[in-house]
Amino acid sequence: MNNLNTRFTEAFLEDATETLRAVAHPIRLAMIDLLAHHGQLSVSDIHETLDIQQAVASHHLRILKGKGVVEVTRDGKNSIYALSTEDFRLILNILEKVK
Repeated sequence: MNNLNTRFTEAFLEDATETLRAVAHPIRLAMIDLLAHHGQLSVSDIHETLDIQQAVASHHLRILKGKGVVEVTRDGKNSIYALSTEDFRLILNILEKVK
């Protein structure tokens, strides 16, 4: 990606691409939507609402956490997830407009 005429650095473009890859999955987009509307949810809440196995939910949440899309706090034995910034809700809004 040498010599791209853009206002963005190569590092930014690569990081943005990785973030988009992280959210570009139906289950992960559904998780972002749930968290955008409910604020904070436990893994159990997420897997029950989406009707997926808890291991599947945990796997996808780990990917989102790894790219900084969600943040996690502990409440006893429970992991509570929330969007790291409300800006991730905008991705869903944009996708609704351009689909």
